Amino acid sequence: MAFDSLADFLQMGTHGPYVWAAYGIFLTALIGIHIWIARRYRRLLNTLNTLKD
Repeated sequence: MAFDSLADFLQMGTHGPYVWAAYGIFLTALIGIHIWIARRYRRLLNTLNTLKD
């Protein structure tokens, strides 16, 4: 599908708001999961280091 301009691409006909909202929700969830895993990993390492000492 080819678009004539950037505005046409962003609007995607009449589906633009739905498409971009879906991308936003997906990226927010992906970032949230990444943060959750990083915190959980650090907490696990701290627990293991505490038990080791």
